[in-house]
Amino acid sequence: MFVQLANLPSSLKQYFIITGNYWAFTLTDGALRMLVVLYFHQLGYGALAIAMLFLFYEIFGVITNLVGGWLGAQLGLNKTMNIGLGLQILALAMLCVPTDWLTVAYVMAAQALSGIAKDLNKMSAKSAIKYLVPQNSSGQSKLYKWVAILTGSKNALKGVGFFLGGVLLTLFGFVGALFTLIVLLSVAWVISLVFLKGDIGKAKNKPKFKTLFSKSRAINLLSTARLCLFASRDVWFVVALPVYLATQFNWNHTWVSGFMALWVIAYGLVQSQAPRITGQVITSGFNTVNKAYKWVALLCVVTGVLALLMQFNSAVNYTLIVGLFIFGGVFAVNSSLHSYLIVSFASSDGVSLDVGFYYMANAMGRLLGTVLSGWVFQLYGLVACLWVSVFLLIMAAIATAFLAKHEG
Repeated sequence: MFVQLANLPSSLKQYFIITGNYWAFTLTDGALRMLVVLYFHQLGYGALAIAMLFLFYEIFGVITNLVGGWLGAQLGLNKTMNIGLGLQILALAMLCVPTDWLTVAYVMAAQALSGIAKDLNKMSAKSAIKYLVPQNSSGQSKLYKWVAILTGSKNALKGVGFFLGGVLLTLFGFVGALFTLIVLLSVAWVISLVFLKGDIGKAKNKPKFKTLFSKSRAINLLSTARLCLFASRDVWFVVALPVYLATQFNWNHTWVSGFMALWVIAYGLVQSQAPRITGQVITSGFNTVNKAYKWVALLCVVTGVLALLMQFNSAVNYTLIVGLFIFGGVFAVNSSLHSYLIVSFASSDGVSLDVGFYYMANAMGRLLGTVLSGWVFQLYGLVACLWVSVFLLIMAAIATAFLAKHEG
């Protein structure tokens, strides 16, 4: 196996190392999220309190994406990726303390470190792919395919991480589960430190700090759409859904984490196949943006129908399960188109600046969705979360329509 890997082209070897690195991180990140939700629900925390545990995770994700893009251009993406892995190991270790230490403030601090780690790793992985494909028409189709595989497989593994978190909590308890994740991630970190090339993504012209904010109208519009898109998912997904399944369906930890895992795995598999679903050949930015607009409009309709059926208590159990899987499939295609567009739109020198700005908007969407998920669910329930999701998707569709007009 190692001989075959050694004989591969350099760009492909680096792609495999970056992808493996991203996979390992994502597996532990998904498991940690499920561990925190289920363990603190078990301790008696309410939905809003659990959401607050992730507040710093998302806030520092916003900051990290903005500053991380500049760091990636200054230091190289290999360094920012490896720093992310090291910080995640430290964040996991911080939670391996007696239960009495696990106050809301302490857990928020550990989650802040994890948020920095996650977005350093994510920004680095997605930016690096731009440098591994030729900048021509055939390269753009390959870029779409590689981005879809990286993003889709990452989300499938995040689903496995959700399930792993629930299983490890059941088998080994909170601290035992964390130790298992630390060992797994440490192995990936060592491999990355040894084999990842040191010059990927370092800008030829060192960017000034004031260039952090994008001046491109296309990237600003795409970032706005991304913010609304991910807020529309997390408003029901992060806190509301697992708590709803535990309290209304009376599911135990394994069932809740298993369902969340299955949903994210299915979502990731669809995402990786997005080039086949939408047509892999890329002819122009306008053509791809038009596809993104049609798919986000379809997502608005799907979510609106689901919210209506839930509002009128139409076979709630079946409606919710089937509806969320349909939502996940359509959302996956939207996300994959977006992930390609930002890498395509990003400037070649210092690509991490544009990608970092875009994923800052992504993190802001997750932050908004996370807070709304706890607050809206606690006050009004899951159906209200779905209606908020519809509103956010309409905003995403409007931003994408303006982007299509701009590109046209």
